[in-house]
Amino acid sequence: MPRHAPRPGAPPSRRATLGAGPGRRGDRRAADRPRVGPHPRGRQPRPGRRPSGGRPRPRPARGPRRAVGPRRRHHARTGPGALPVSAPTENAAPRQVGTFTAIGAVLGKELRLERRAPQTLVAMAIFSATAFVIFHFALQRNDLSGGLAAGVLWVTLTLAALLGIGRTFVADRDEGGLDGFLLAPVDRTALLGAKVISLLIFLAALELVAVPLFAILLLGASPDAGQWLQLVGVLALADIGFAVIGTLVAAIAVRTRARDLITSILALPLLIPVIIGASQATRPLFEGGAAGAPARWLVILALYDLIFGLLAWALFDYLVED
Repeated sequence: MPRHAPRPGAPPSRRATLGAGPGRRGDRRAADRPRVGPHPRGRQPRPGRRPSGGRPRPRPARGPRRAVGPRRRHHARTGPGALPVSAPTENAAPRQVGTFTAIGAVLGKELRLERRAPQTLVAMAIFSATAFVIFHFALQRNDLSGGLAAGVLWVTLTLAALLGIGRTFVADRDEGGLDGFLLAPVDRTALLGAKVISLLIFLAALELVAVPLFAILLLGASPDAGQWLQLVGVLALADIGFAVIGTLVAAIAVRTRARDLITSILALPLLIPVIIGASQATRPLFEGGAAGAPARWLVILALYDLIFGLLAWALFDYLVED
């Protein structure tokens, strides 16, 4: 049977309709060409491929499909001591933190930093002790009284307080704590309150060391118990002025390059009324008599503290933002 025999019932091919004449060149070439059998590897499958007639390779069985649902982003930890975790909602607004809560958090941070790496309080105490020793040998007097004793005391305490004022915002600026506080949903005045309270604590701790040392090295006649209580009241009013004015000035100078210089230049003129009032209030206490602190200067100190307290509360928000 010929290789390319037409199927029964099929229409004749084009070559058959034209006819096979004796002079056709294609027929002579086809007759002279030797027949070639199929390639011995023609029906063998290629390596690496599945034979056409074979069975498909078995696939590993799949486990049961999980139900399609929303993915859980937070895996709750169970067991004793686990904290309750709630999945946050997409449109949840940040919860406002209370002012007193923020003050307590910032104040605790300030005290922990000073306890772990004491820098501010130690520097203030060393400066005060050094100044009293220098005054003791420079004045060639074992006892001071009156205005001279008050002046030596308040000049030393003022310069020591400037050391603490200059470092009020240094750690927050260097470690990014100030920027983090500004991004938190907290009232900005909470930072003012925490800084003022922390500076008050540092000043009180300084005076617990400096005032007894001053009495030992320079003070002649020691005041009685009532005068010591009045001295504590004068120190408290002066410390409030130092803390409020110092925090306000430190907030202004924290973003400048020469913040130490700017702090001293701005703070000293503003602290002059506090120094004058405190010196005039303590002068009668160091004269050796039974006179008490003049009430007029105590009222002046209280009013000055109140004015700058309100001014700092009104301006602090704009100072830290800018």
